[in-house]
Amino acid sequence: MKTEELRAMKSDELHDELERLRRHLFDLRAQSVTEKLEDPTQIIKTRKDIARVLTVLGERGERNIEQRQAHLTAQAARNR
Repeated sequence: MKTEELRAMKSDELHDELERLRRHLFDLRAQSVTEKLEDPTQIIKTRKDIARVLTVLGERGERNIEQRQAHLTAQAARNR
């Protein structure tokens, strides 16, 4: 994902993307332990995408990103 694409997104969309990327990274790590990955560089690429999202959120002056992520995750769990 390119930085220009991330900058065009709204903050809520960025938080959703961050959550999606973190889940994807978790899945990749689980695959790397239990079975072979087709492309081992996917882990590195996903980590860099997470860093890009966090950078864009930081540029926008957002604080307590981790706390907001935890709050959004808790809300999603309640809505299920």
